Parts: sequence; structure tokens; C-alpha cells
Amino acid sequence: MKGNITFTIIKPGAVAHEHIGDILQKISDAGFWIAALKYIKLSHSQASYFYAIHKGKPFYDELVEFMTSGPIVIAILEKENAVEDYRKLIGNTDPAKANPGTIRKLFAESIQRNAVHGSDSDLNAKKEANFFFSKCDRFDRNGNFLEISD
Repeated sequence: MKGNITFTIIKPGAVAHEHIGDILQKISDAGFWIAALKYIKLSHSQASYFYAIHKGKPFYDELVEFMTSGPIVIAILEKENAVEDYRKLIGNTDPAKANPGTIRKLFAESIQRNAVHGSDSDLNAKKEANFFFSKCDRFDRNGNFLEISD
């Protein structure tokens, strides 16, 4: 069975262009429950740690710089088959290749400033959610604490 949570970031460019409400509406309309939500600004060390998988790649420094350039919105999203369904909703990393109506097609500026992050696996969704949210910050549809095991 596929996992029931994923993690997302509404990136600084989309926040600066005031797309938070539109993006959250698309998420809600797609049947996701917003189990946790925060408006934060990443420190350089947080962004470096979060994107460590890309360290050494040509875009790494630019990515960390962009992700620390302004506030972001982070969220845990709950839905059956969450990772796969959310990846379909956000579309291709390159907005020029994204399907019409996807979040990246609608709100991304470029491949580097692609509006949102979405977990790429159930394992990474759990890791990313646990990195940013404690147990007392996340709730299921019944108002109970949302358990996320590693």
C-alpha cells in the first residue's frame, strides 16, 4: 500500500508573487487534507541540510540561496497515495514541460524557481515531514495527532 502523507514547500518565488492561497486551494480541491502548515524562513543551515542530496551538483548553491531568499510555506498533506497524487498535481519540475493545470505550469517562474517542492517517495515524505514538524504540530482529519513513523 502506498503511503498516505507527502510533504510540500511553497517556495519563495510563489510566496512573493502571492500564490499561497491559489496553491493551497488547488491542493484542497485535489482532496488533500492539510495535516500541518507553517509559514517560515529557512536558515542557510536548514536549507543546506534539507537539500544535501543535491550537494556537489551545479545548481546546489543557487538552490540554497533561492530557498533562503524569503519566506516559504511548508505543509504535510494527507491523502491515500499522497506522494504519487501530489507529484501529478504539481507537474514536471520544468514548467515548460508540465501539463496544463498543474501547479508548476500555473505558478512557476522557471525550472530553478518552480513554485513548489513535493516529496519524491514515501520514505522522503516521512523524513521531510519529521524534519519540520513535531508530533504536536500535525493532525489527521479527526483532529487526532498524526503519527508518522520513520
